[in-house]
Amino acid sequence: MKTFSRIEVALTMEKTGLVPLFYHPDAEVAKKVIKACYDGGARLLEFTHRGLFAQEVFAELSKYCSKECPEMILGVGSITDAGTASYYLNIGAQFIVTPLFREDIAIVCNRKKVLWSPGCGSLTEIAKAEEWGCEIVKLFPGEVYGPNFIKAAKAPQPWTKIMPTGGVDTTEESLKSWFDAGATCVGIGSKLISNDIIANSKYEELTQKVKQVIDIIQKNKIV
Repeated sequence: MKTFSRIEVALTMEKTGLVPLFYHPDAEVAKKVIKACYDGGARLLEFTHRGLFAQEVFAELSKYCSKECPEMILGVGSITDAGTASYYLNIGAQFIVTPLFREDIAIVCNRKKVLWSPGCGSLTEIAKAEEWGCEIVKLFPGEVYGPNFIKAAKAPQPWTKIMPTGGVDTTEESLKSWFDAGATCVGIGSKLISNDIIANSKYEELTQKVKQVIDIIQKNKIV
């Protein structure tokens, strides 16, 4: 299994600009979603820890990616404690995303030099996370703060790198607004991997959708 360093993960987030995120209890369905995103050009994917036995599904996905999607950087999201973070690191998680900032999770990830992206909602939280070694902060929930928050936050802290999650759509209008404001990358869930796509096995459609989103991002992101 290929291991990606914290810096490699951060650079890939900056390069592609997209982190698809989703959860599904069926590993076989999840594998198809991952492959469709991979074929569309995504090189990161966040599997959210939201269901019973989610860790068992993730373990299968981790092994699957090492064989079928070797350049896919598979991480886990919705982590709220250090114990769960440690568990996922031991079954192959390449990065950890949290809805909140917790120092115990920072310690676990920093010890193994794994990228962690904590959910922050103020400049104080962002600065604190960066003091603890955070490379890219998650702005969550993105729909509450909006693109103007990023623009304002980066004025006094131009070095800050922010990934809004929630409130990001797949349209050019939405993506342009976030990247014009200075977003480093965006996390997109159901707006990209919809219930309709999964329920009706529209994986080719998902591949095309991912390609389109990445194309829009590349056209609009600030280098």
